[in-house]
Amino acid sequence: MAKKVSRGITALLANVEDVREEKTGDEVVVKLPIERLKPNPNQPRKTFDPETIRELAASIKENGVIQPLVVKKDGEDYMIIAGERRYRASKEAGLSVVPAIVREMSEQKIREVSLIENLQREDLNAIEEAEAIAELIDSYNVTQEELSGKIGKSRSAISNSVRLLNLPAQVKEMLKSGALSAGHGRALLSIDDADVIIEVAKKAAAEGWSVREIEKEVKYILKPESRPTKLTETVKKKMSLEMRHFVDDMTEVFATKVRLMGNEQKGRITIDYFTNDDLQRIYEIIETLKK
Repeated sequence: MAKKVSRGITALLANVEDVREEKTGDEVVVKLPIERLKPNPNQPRKTFDPETIRELAASIKENGVIQPLVVKKDGEDYMIIAGERRYRASKEAGLSVVPAIVREMSEQKIREVSLIENLQREDLNAIEEAEAIAELIDSYNVTQEELSGKIGKSRSAISNSVRLLNLPAQVKEMLKSGALSAGHGRALLSIDDADVIIEVAKKAAAEGWSVREIEKEVKYILKPESRPTKLTETVKKKMSLEMRHFVDDMTEVFATKVRLMGNEQKGRITIDYFTNDDLQRIYEIIETLKK
């Protein structure tokens, strides 16, 4: 282990940047002391999975930091623009220096780059993404169309993302945790009552509903008359007996094989014919019944 330098030498070198430089393409990669890096307070991503950080730290111990961080000079320190996961994993791996590219950027550009990096890596949950997009739109007065070109998402995708912020706080937390997906959230937005949204969301998360199942439930809530009536076992047995009699009657009337497939709610009836004469007879019976 290297000896600690004396306080006198440390003070003498206090204003000298402790970096080593190497050229890569058109940019310079510098080796920055990890203690001089600090996270971006406006980083779109608010949650970091400890397990994935540990996995990345193990990779960094083995292979080093392959992709440099992107940072901006901020007083005596450097603010991370892109690469906070690598920064956190490097700290856990015990690194004292990390490779970085220093860039000068406007505050708006920093937010755009941070958002784009996370979107490309799919590191953001649906609500973090929506919050970051909404902040860019509100802070810099850009339209969804303008932002679409900057971050590589369609205008409709941006619109659908931001709409998720209208969900109740409890439901947004479910999207953050992964209990529900963005698709689930969008389906719930058709409901006006926040309490009903929360109730449906909780049931969907507990029972593992698909997006299609939520859409069906929302349809029943908006149009209660469309919800299928639940039948008691007694009623089901009675209806089944009646349906068997119905098939028997049709078999007798048409003098051919009749099959019924389905249940009391929906299904299909098949009337067989084996010759042209059979078909003609069935046709004439139906014509007679119409009169």
